[in-house]
Amino acid sequence: MKIAVLAITTGGYILAEDLVDKLGNAHLLRSDNGISDTLAKNWSSYDGFICIMATGIVVRAIAPLLQDKRTDPCVLVMDEKGRNVISLLSGHFGGGNALTRQVAELLNGQPVITTASDTHGLVPLDLWTDRQNLVAPDPGMLTRASSLLVNQGELKVYCQTEVDSLPPGINRVANQKLADLLITNRRLSGDQLVFHPKNLVVGMGCNRGTPAGEFEEALNELFDDLGLSTYSIRNLASIDVKHDENGLLEFAEKHNWKIDFFDKDHINQITNVDISDAAVRAVGAIGVAEPTALLSAQTTQLLSRKRKWQNITMAVAEVPFMLSAQVRDRRTTSLQQQEKR
Repeated sequence: MKIAVLAITTGGYILAEDLVDKLGNAHLLRSDNGISDTLAKNWSSYDGFICIMATGIVVRAIAPLLQDKRTDPCVLVMDEKGRNVISLLSGHFGGGNALTRQVAELLNGQPVITTASDTHGLVPLDLWTDRQNLVAPDPGMLTRASSLLVNQGELKVYCQTEVDSLPPGINRVANQKLADLLITNRRLSGDQLVFHPKNLVVGMGCNRGTPAGEFEEALNELFDDLGLSTYSIRNLASIDVKHDENGLLEFAEKHNWKIDFFDKDHINQITNVDISDAAVRAVGAIGVAEPTALLSAQTTQLLSRKRKWQNITMAVAEVPFMLSAQVRDRRTTSLQQQEKR
């Protein structure tokens, strides 16, 4: 985690230099042209900023720079005596809360953390879902679920996935009707809170020159029939000769889906799939949609066998998926990556 420390007073600079030495991964930024200008110029260059000055100064300086809690750096504010260390921005995703505790411990100060889950000793739901590769179809669902967790002290969850462990406060129930939240790759209607696991791979074969729109129509038809949510798609898969298929690439890029490509030798090792005479003649492989879905998902069972359209074939495999209590920690991960380098 790359950290910048800023100050504006003589006492602040003394503390800043001491803190830079103690942290080991921090840099002192001089603000000769003003705090706003210094933060703006360095905003994308650091994972976190520690500002030794009044909170109001920092709030006004960072306001024009804020974009998204998933990408904004964390910001801490503290007085020049180091008595109070405030996690001001990106406490969860940016690692600000963890950094606040670390700095407060180094300076024998008081960490000031106001995020509700931390205050109540509950799991940060946004970090947990991120680590578990769960996604909500509507960002408001995460907010509603987080509010329920804080207000109730627990979140009752019905899981249609394997579960190894769950964090404190996330309690599994066997009856779907008693659940506050469902974890499933199925498409649901209504106001039910749902998180979708990224555990589906769609194998795709196609004729040369198939436009992106046909992939869209075929996928929507397939998932409508199966009752599956496209939010659960982890990635697509195909044969390597399709690596330059413009329609397929455009379709995948639109949805930010990676494509795993496999050569015919790997494909021809797969068993228990429908043999495609057309694929054998065209590319020397026993098939495309079914075997590549299985290879990418690293499983032996298809959730949906091959479906054919005029120019496209598709099959769906379910990735082995298990929930655990692990929570994403950006700061720890970043430090581990630095140590490996």
